[in-house]
Amino acid sequence: MDAHSSVSPSFCIGQRVQSISPAKSPQIGTVKYIGAVEGYEDVWVGVDWDSGDGRHNGTVNGVRYFDTVGERSGSFVRPSALTGGVTLLEALISRYAGSSSDQENDDMYVVSVRQKNVAVKLVGKDRIVEKQKHLEELNSASLVYSGVCSAGPLGELHNALPNLKELVLTGNLIPDWHVVGHICEELPDLEVLDLSSSRIEVGANSLCIFRNLKTLVLNNCSIAWRQVEILKCSFPLLEELHLCGNDIQKFELEQEDAIVSTSNKFVEGFKFLHLLDLEKNCIEAWEEIMKLSALESLEQLHIGHNNLKQIFYHEQSATSNDAKEQNKNFKPFSSLRCLLLGGNAIQDWESVDSLNLFPNLTEVRLSENPITDLSVGGASRYMLIARLAKITMLNGSEVKQRERRDAEIRYVHFVMRVMPTNSDEEIFRHHPRYSCLKALHDVPDNYSKTGVAAGTQKMAASLQTVTLVCVAPSIGERAPSIKKLPPSTTIGKLKLICQALFKLNASKQCLYLRDQDSPIPTVLNEDLDTLEDIGIGMNATILIDEVKT
Repeated sequence: MDAHSSVSPSFCIGQRVQSISPAKSPQIGTVKYIGAVEGYEDVWVGVDWDSGDGRHNGTVNGVRYFDTVGERSGSFVRPSALTGGVTLLEALISRYAGSSSDQENDDMYVVSVRQKNVAVKLVGKDRIVEKQKHLEELNSASLVYSGVCSAGPLGELHNALPNLKELVLTGNLIPDWHVVGHICEELPDLEVLDLSSSRIEVGANSLCIFRNLKTLVLNNCSIAWRQVEILKCSFPLLEELHLCGNDIQKFELEQEDAIVSTSNKFVEGFKFLHLLDLEKNCIEAWEEIMKLSALESLEQLHIGHNNLKQIFYHEQSATSNDAKEQNKNFKPFSSLRCLLLGGNAIQDWESVDSLNLFPNLTEVRLSENPITDLSVGGASRYMLIARLAKITMLNGSEVKQRERRDAEIRYVHFVMRVMPTNSDEEIFRHHPRYSCLKALHDVPDNYSKTGVAAGTQKMAASLQTVTLVCVAPSIGERAPSIKKLPPSTTIGKLKLICQALFKLNASKQCLYLRDQDSPIPTVLNEDLDTLEDIGIGMNATILIDEVKT
């Protein structure tokens, strides 16, 4: 089929377009065909939609008109139902300098209990709207799915927006980096640029230097790392790079004008980059992550929701022999202090223990991994804290000194109970920090299986005051109960005490330790643990909930 028969002058093959429909949210796509469609009159535009929400794969009634990315991401649209976009200034004037429509004003209401619309007045709205109308005073602007396709005539943007520092252009129609360069030249003070959900062609010959940009957001742009390698020299002062949701699997590297992907090469450049966000990609091998280890300024690495199964740290793997001779003090990830690993497939303790080898790592996220999934026997928070020596922030909450001390003592008691007769070598292999923690907290060697150190200390002097608070929905509100219990009291025994107090069957109980130094209660899921095992201090509070069925 001839794609250029009866060609409409308004569009061209490869052009980015946006749908126009008052009843639906706008869609963005790429023109793949312009011309006649057998059995239908007039000219049609074949579009491959970014969202994948189309009608077919470019084939209608057995005739192939164009190819699509998805199985049903294509559709035919009348030219009048599409727009090729507007200039950036036109979109800004429409967004900020225009008056509110009747529809927008009608939308400002809430529904009362009598199902009547009650108008809502935003305090200070008029002042904000009036200020936004003065484009020359804008420091930041957001144009989401606004159909922006060009910077407009030379000098127009610069005169209208002399102070703009942050610009969000999510889901627009910018075709290539030449247009991005034109926008940045017109806005010399621009430091933050968000181009998420765009499809921008990367051509090495048409790139300019973006000297002032410090933050670049390219989330959901279907960009591969080889394109990032081409772009990196154009952003000499880049500090933050966000690349979420781009299906990146490997770091293809540029060397001597060729893109290579080998195990002994490492990402270079990005001299000032301190944050790299690679969440929700398709990286499976930790060897790929190690290719980032030579980024000397990298402080934060976000790699959650990939499919990583293992973590390791090898100093010798981070650089070549020649480079090691030049800098014998080099360490991989030398500046890294924050590593977000949530939502991966990590399930071995060797991976967790290897985090201690990162020289400056103090913040880690390990939630939503098998190793931390309590429903399948994963580790509690206290065990992660005890095994991670330098971590001060775990899963988004601060690890305070008291919580660390209690966690480490509890961990030592745990190891002594589960490995009472194992050799020192075997204990070290499974619990590398055990010996140093045992010495640090002066835990006696003759700590018994019941959790009580040998000695003649009187029972009365060792009783611990515990406040029991029932929060089980089926029981209702009950007054807290304060008990003095020996340190040898097990969680199983405590459940029986709670059963007598609150009439909730022990088998249906789920106990939590609430600590004022920890924002998240610690689940007590081991019936054989004692109060001393779990590091309960004086005046502790235990919450009694019921098991969710």
